[in-house]
Amino acid sequence: MSEDLVLFSKCDKAVEAANQLLEKARESVSKLIGHDGRIDAALLEEHQLAAHGYAWLATYVSALENMLVWARRIREENAFRETENLILKIAFGEYLSQLTGGIAISQVEIIRPRDLGVDSDAVSEFQTEDVMSLIASGNTTENRKRLAACLANSMESRDFGALGLGDEMLEMVRDQFQKFADDHADAAHDWHLKDELIPIEVVEQLAELGIFGLTVPEEYGGLGMGKTAMCVVTEELSRGYIGLGSLGTRSEIAAELIRLGGTEKQKQEWLPRISVGEVLPTAVFTEPNTGSDLGSLRTRAVREGDVYKVTGNKTWITHAARSDIMTLLVRTNPDEPGYKGLSMFIAEKPRGTESDAFPAEGMTGGEIKVLGYRGMKEYELGFDGFEVKSENLLGAEEGQGFKQLMATFESARIQTAARAVGVAQCAMELGMQYAHDRIQFGKPLYSFPRVFGKLVWMAVETMIARQLTYASAREKDSDRRCDIEAGMAKLLGARVAWSNADNALQIHGGNGYAEEYKISRVLCDARILNIFEGAAEIQAQVIARGLLSGRN
Repeated sequence: MSEDLVLFSKCDKAVEAANQLLEKARESVSKLIGHDGRIDAALLEEHQLAAHGYAWLATYVSALENMLVWARRIREENAFRETENLILKIAFGEYLSQLTGGIAISQVEIIRPRDLGVDSDAVSEFQTEDVMSLIASGNTTENRKRLAACLANSMESRDFGALGLGDEMLEMVRDQFQKFADDHADAAHDWHLKDELIPIEVVEQLAELGIFGLTVPEEYGGLGMGKTAMCVVTEELSRGYIGLGSLGTRSEIAAELIRLGGTEKQKQEWLPRISVGEVLPTAVFTEPNTGSDLGSLRTRAVREGDVYKVTGNKTWITHAARSDIMTLLVRTNPDEPGYKGLSMFIAEKPRGTESDAFPAEGMTGGEIKVLGYRGMKEYELGFDGFEVKSENLLGAEEGQGFKQLMATFESARIQTAARAVGVAQCAMELGMQYAHDRIQFGKPLYSFPRVFGKLVWMAVETMIARQLTYASAREKDSDRRCDIEAGMAKLLGARVAWSNADNALQIHGGNGYAEEYKISRVLCDARILNIFEGAAEIQAQVIARGLLSGRN
């Protein structure tokens, strides 16, 4: 048996052992949070750390499974070289070690088996000969040194490990958007420093490249590509600048809402216009003091003849001034508590200008100044009798808004995971370049073990997050439910982006704290990923509830 197949066999057995440990954790946490197989909300809140820790444990196990799938795929493509071999070894060695040694679910929270009620016998059963062998031979000093050399030799070609896309068309798409991101990387930093909107000319260029209709069916004017293609495009654009990768987010959400929940007339009216960038959407969901608790939304829409009049306030609305339509979630039935009284609208508005950001009658807005993620700007909005055509009630039925929004969460979180992978990749590349260029004590920073060790782990964990993201996209492309998979990808990707940015800035030293260096921007941009599209805590809650209620 070849060395690669021996490694794969060990990894297979290690994944089996990890799943057995996960099952022990599931049994233990299930007892903490429920009775007779049913989750008790009060107990879930009381034992929130254990439940969320279980979600992270499950995410790690899924990550290892998908890294093995990746390795086998690229071996079939004759692309499993020393670089990929080392990435796999280091990934397995480190994550297997953390399964029992402790998973950092935040900078101040480390989850260990005992926190989940898993006893020492279960830990001992997990620590099989194969598991311990992979830990011992995985994230070692020698392997980090060897991978550091491989990465250094591939810097110019930007080859930090085969992606395993397995599709020539996707590779071509990636090359195209990689070039676009590179061409705008310097300008993007200037947009950030000046806190300017991404120039409309750049938006128009991306529209011509088809990003706003990437996943819209061809019959409605889109390109009809899948979520995997969306991930490839989003990752590359976000590697250049998170704002570029995020320009398509609102179009993705709006198109998904209309495609899944709209009437045929609404699809014919709006999807072709969204696809070509004729109209730019924004998502208007969040309200002051509600955050993730959408069931508490208070903004009202009251029907008067052929229009609904909207009154209330919204906040953290991205790209609001420049948008032409709003996917607007409001309460149409004040007598229905929680989610049941919510409806979704396709609300038209005039595009704002620099001198008059919100010219629509009955609508006001103000900018929220932010640390990063600046290229589209954030706003708070006020509505006082703002009119929406009754024909623009999504699906032509009241009370369906939350259900319609929930149907888009999988795609939105996959796309956000891809943004996180792009930001993580950007941070790693910036750190790599600086470590090679900066000479200290007569040699490049990259020659020091604690510097190249950081960069090696960035490359490995970025690949882990990438493969988890691709896996969730492939599930979506196969029309399989993937809310948990998408949640895992977003959960891990956001942490990796922040970790990479923080460590890349550390490599820059004092220079990294200076605004002129791009890594200072990337750190600010990375931080939002753990908050929007479902904060890390909410994401872990969703994963835990799904798995512990029997969804697998």
